[in-house]
Amino acid sequence: MKYIGKPGEVSFAKGLEGVIVAESVKSYVDGIAGRLIYHGIPIEVLAEKSTFEETAFLLLYDKLPTEDELDIYKMRLRQYREIPDEVYDFISRAGRRYNFHPMSVLRTAISMLAAFDDSAEEDTMIAHEREAIKLTSRIATVVAAIGRARKGLPPVHPRPDLSHAANFLYMLFGEEPDPFYARVMDVILILHADHECNASTFTVRAITSTLSDMYSAVVGGIAALKGPLHGGANEEVMHMLHEIGDVENAEAWVLRALARKKKIPGFGHRVYKTYDPRAHILKQYALEVTRRAGTEKWLRMAEVIERVMIERLGQKGIQPNVDFYSGIVMASMGIETALFTPIFAVGRIAGWVAHALEQRKDNRIYRPRFFYVGPEHMEYIPIEERG
Repeated sequence: MKYIGKPGEVSFAKGLEGVIVAESVKSYVDGIAGRLIYHGIPIEVLAEKSTFEETAFLLLYDKLPTEDELDIYKMRLRQYREIPDEVYDFISRAGRRYNFHPMSVLRTAISMLAAFDDSAEEDTMIAHEREAIKLTSRIATVVAAIGRARKGLPPVHPRPDLSHAANFLYMLFGEEPDPFYARVMDVILILHADHECNASTFTVRAITSTLSDMYSAVVGGIAALKGPLHGGANEEVMHMLHEIGDVENAEAWVLRALARKKKIPGFGHRVYKTYDPRAHILKQYALEVTRRAGTEKWLRMAEVIERVMIERLGQKGIQPNVDFYSGIVMASMGIETALFTPIFAVGRIAGWVAHALEQRKDNRIYRPRFFYVGPEHMEYIPIEERG
């Protein structure tokens, strides 16, 4: 890690690149070695051995739960999973409008949840922890309802006997998922649960630093994630694969795109200068998911694109990121492209709320400066005299 300037000194870094704004115990990205850890545990270990519920607990409480602690946490998730009828009604009306971005529906639905939560404005750490668990649970219900509304289908209410990931797929498709697909969704949510100081997490912490409520902070995170430079790259990967059409076209398509200086979605990262460890994990799942779904063509195209990109740009640190294979996996599971970024939020909520609580424990309002480049003196001319 490299600090820019000494604490308290004025420094300038466009896009805050390299600037450290807070100390955190939640997650760490080693972009050179290609490592991601959640509170000291490698992402590969969590993806193999953990569940989303356990990982969310780890991020929230900075420790692995005992069996009893995990049971209580799961019980609280079940307790809070249902959402008010008024929110379902809004989702049903807004979700049918295909020109209305699902992330916009999600953003507004989360705001509505606050309006129906009597403790949303309660300013105690116990209340903030409770809101964190409510949001972690309910965002999955909201996103599943949005997915169904987009198809003109009524919502499916959560079941108390299913895991968080299995419940999400059940509420989305209306039938209990195959255990394999439930595990795949579990891993997708774990891989997206946190990623250090990204744009949406920074937004959540900045809002929290004003001592605003948890709902407001999460709405800000959703708004940041909606931006195509943060969320949405996995959607672009699928658009690219559909445009390429077949494996035989893949290499020539990439070479033409590179010749035109076109950015290839799913490659490159502001922090990673090597292969994103999350992409490694998802690539392995993609092998089985595409085989089951009969979508091996997408994976074969992706492998050609990866080979060409690494041959051409790998030495510059342009390697596959998490978005490159996550879109293929989710599309092969029958999930529509427009839901990819909302599902990103279903996972990332665990990190957002954990960072919000961490910010409150050692808070100082975020107040960076702008580097002013405008005129120092400018004469005020009355409007009738302006040319």
